[in-house]
Amino acid sequence: MSNPAQPIRANSVLPARRAPITLHTADGLELVGELAVPLEDDPVATLICVHPLPTHGGMMDSHVYRKAAYRLPALAKIAVLRFNTRGTESVQGRSQGEFDGGRGERFDVAAAIEYAEFTGLPRIWLVGWSFGSDLVLMYGCDPTVEGAILLSPSLRFSQPEHLAAWAQSGKPVTALVPELDDYLRPDEARERFAAIPQAEVVGVDGAKHLWVGDAERVLDEIVARVAPEAGPLPTSWAGPMEYADASAYADRTVAAFADVPLPERPSG
Repeated sequence: MSNPAQPIRANSVLPARRAPITLHTADGLELVGELAVPLEDDPVATLICVHPLPTHGGMMDSHVYRKAAYRLPALAKIAVLRFNTRGTESVQGRSQGEFDGGRGERFDVAAAIEYAEFTGLPRIWLVGWSFGSDLVLMYGCDPTVEGAILLSPSLRFSQPEHLAAWAQSGKPVTALVPELDDYLRPDEARERFAAIPQAEVVGVDGAKHLWVGDAERVLDEIVARVAPEAGPLPTSWAGPMEYADASAYADRTVAAFADVPLPERPSG
């Protein structure tokens, strides 16, 4: 007799093979990470998650990425690789080095892509959130990368030449832009992403920069592009389910860092 389906809640953890990993950067640092893959099947695609600003609470355990790792291996057969960029700390641990305002982080993105490539993970997609979206635009247009999905892109660090590189590549780029974003809203996003002809800008009504209450919409949009045969994602699960303790993250949001100055946008 099968188990009755249970609703998938914010802290629901579905079955997967999850293991801590260490990324090694070209400039000699070790970064903390985790790889979650389907329990029995081979993954059909891979997400490399690049987190928001660590100076404002961003980390590999930011809630959308936690939920991706908790759910997508089971629901969509997608591998999820998360990591803390240099100097970033979460309950998973602290990566070596110090935050470098989007400069040294180029090596972090490269290390994650290299790990996925040499581990034989299929169809690598980059998912960047806020500051992470800038890192993806600046450093993620790699031959092994299939495409990019940008959550709350700010376009604060990336420059026109980075957008031009993605435009020339022809790789798919999707920007999920909250209607009430703090930095870049849908109309302006459409104007600025016009530099990438193949870019798709999706305005999300009522959503804010942190995607609180809208994580399910984000995951559905990601799956629709990476593994469309698996969507829309179910809201219940009939198999084994565990529940994570999210209390450790309660004070690690952008809102908690509202008085911390944003780093200067790099020149050149």
